[in-house]
Amino acid sequence: MKTLENKVVLITGGSRGIGKATAKLCLAEGAKVMLVARGEEKLKATAKELNSANLEYCTADVSKAEDVQKYTKTTLSKFKGIDIFFNNAGIEGSVKPIKDYPNTEFDSVIDINLKGVWLGCKYVIPKMNDGGSVIITSSVAGLKGFSGLGAYVASKHAVVGIMRVAAIEFADRNIRVNTLHPGPVNTRMMRSIEESISPGHAEDVKKGFEEDILFKRYAEPEEIAQSVLFLASNASKYITGTMHIIDGGMAVG
Repeated sequence: MKTLENKVVLITGGSRGIGKATAKLCLAEGAKVMLVARGEEKLKATAKELNSANLEYCTADVSKAEDVQKYTKTTLSKFKGIDIFFNNAGIEGSVKPIKDYPNTEFDSVIDINLKGVWLGCKYVIPKMNDGGSVIITSSVAGLKGFSGLGAYVASKHAVVGIMRVAAIEFADRNIRVNTLHPGPVNTRMMRSIEESISPGHAEDVKKGFEEDILFKRYAEPEEIAQSVLFLASNASKYITGTMHIIDGGMAVG
């Protein structure tokens, strides 16, 4: 029997990167998957690429309560339940010192990365099946500071607090809640951060990050997806309220 046979997995930020890789893996393990993202064209392209009768998608802005309620209702309508919630959507924002950081951009990062996680927990978890699993994407930036990434770092630290409270509040239904803390991953987000740190010298920035990682390389999205699968599966049924670090040793290097 496949690891997630007949389970329903809801993934925000599902049209690319870690979300997309996780969707592919969950489908291969027998799950029914709902992808959520803001851009319909990217969702359509991802759905076409993954090519599964067990895949649906819903456009939504995770920072808006009505949109979160919409994607929750759509998932329940399509699949009659929710077993795993990968609360994953996030943006990086600008790379600027705190003194120069645009207030409007700070608000945008907090809206997606923090409020989006909060609203997901508020509206999705109460509708989940008992014994389910919630995985919230934080970051190695939720464990330490990075110059110029103040808004992103603040948001990724804050979701750890949401995770801890949700783990307590939903324990009576055996719903486990954990955070995932990837280091740099080979995705669009890291390409954007590298270029923003030093325009025209992104490759040098990448090499600098790699020097801070014990394994001297970025993770691939599929490697992060494997950790999501573990937290989604019954293999993690006694794990809740914890932080899972997948950073190649960056946090201790």
